[in-house]
Amino acid sequence: MAWLTVGEENGIPIDLHYEDYGDGRPVVLVHGWPLGGQAWEHQLPPLVDAGYRVITYDRRGSGRSAQPWHGYDYDTLAADLHALITRLDLVDLALVSASTGSGQVARFVRTYGQDRLRRLVFVSAPPPYLRNSYDNPDGRFDDSAIEQLTSAIRQDRLAFLDHEIRTAFRAGAHDNLISDVQHAYHVSIAAADSPKATLDFLLASIRTDFRPDLPHITMPALVVHGCDDAVFPAETPSHQVHRSLHDSRLVVLPGAPHALTITHPDVFNRTLLAFLND
Repeated sequence: MAWLTVGEENGIPIDLHYEDYGDGRPVVLVHGWPLGGQAWEHQLPPLVDAGYRVITYDRRGSGRSAQPWHGYDYDTLAADLHALITRLDLVDLALVSASTGSGQVARFVRTYGQDRLRRLVFVSAPPPYLRNSYDNPDGRFDDSAIEQLTSAIRQDRLAFLDHEIRTAFRAGAHDNLISDVQHAYHVSIAAADSPKATLDFLLASIRTDFRPDLPHITMPALVVHGCDDAVFPAETPSHQVHRSLHDSRLVVLPGAPHALTITHPDVFNRTLLAFLND
């Protein structure tokens, strides 16, 4: 267990918790909302056993990291990732992101470049822009939907998270891909997040337009999506992200939900390692 200080708020250090295992080429795993580094439990052993150095961390506001009041915008989150990479002096690096973590990686590349990187992986990524606007009429969230989300989180955050976790693990009509104990475990991870971070990061994910970020990615990338993703149905986001990249492979996993790294670890890990080893 290690800590990285990325700033301070009211004189209190903002420390990020990270874990660092194995040797070899480095891989940093970037989790999505509303989970933490624990979400990569099924990827750690195969990656380390394959000879990689694997780093997981908890985004600010989540897991064991600090919970400041500010800093849940993507520029700050990209800066936090940059601080981790430079602190550990990682080069020849693969960044693997899940769900909303993909925006963090895209913003990192646009801001800090690709010199330290060799591979990118986007898992269950949302569309590049989620907000409904004059130039994005197909955006999922208009002002009314954003207000409903905000109200739901403020009124009963735990019920909201329970519903979101359940949706992430649902594939079509199948809602029994994990046990009740596993469901409760992941709800507990999400519930430990800062309430401010829960709302702010979700709103930032909706309001941030990543369409200008993605064309800056020119290195090989892998886009993986579940065919039965109930959060972001596979057709739209996976193809939008895939088409926005210069050199990407698209893999759609049959029968897989949004949280496919947890429900389908064997097939995902094989896909991931084949790409990293290429």
